[in-house]
Amino acid sequence: MAQAKKGDEVRVHYTGKLEDGTVFDTSAEGEPLSFTIGENRVIPGFEQAVLGMEPGDSKTEEIDPDQAYGSHREDMVMELEKSQIPDEVEPQVGQQLQLRLDNGQTVPVLITALGEDTVEIDANHPLAGRTLTFEIELIDIDENGASDEGGNIVTP
Repeated sequence: MAQAKKGDEVRVHYTGKLEDGTVFDTSAEGEPLSFTIGENRVIPGFEQAVLGMEPGDSKTEEIDPDQAYGSHREDMVMELEKSQIPDEVEPQVGQQLQLRLDNGQTVPVLITALGEDTVEIDANHPLAGRTLTFEIELIDIDENGASDEGGNIVTP
């Protein structure tokens, strides 16, 4: 049987869990995740875990932050004046907003704390700094590379 290698389009079912066992994402009830190995459309540790697997293989892989969403960076946590938040938004801890940068780009941020006149926001990925565990089942391999079917999956 063929083993998954760089350039192969693979289809996998997966379940991602946090350190405490909480499931943060899964494909179990839906369509398998499709991606081409080597195109960096999934986190590096996930792609590395699939390399060498054969269709029908299952494995559990623990992925450190440096091979997932990186370390939690304190320089990406900032405090804004509440007056910088649009009037129609009532800020709440846990709320996700879009921060527009000077260059026009937008970045998703999470409100992590509220002060009397300030709002603390965090621009880190919600899974930054976390060790992730993935249960992975390789469904099939297309050794001819990516097809035109399906969407552009960015992360598992």
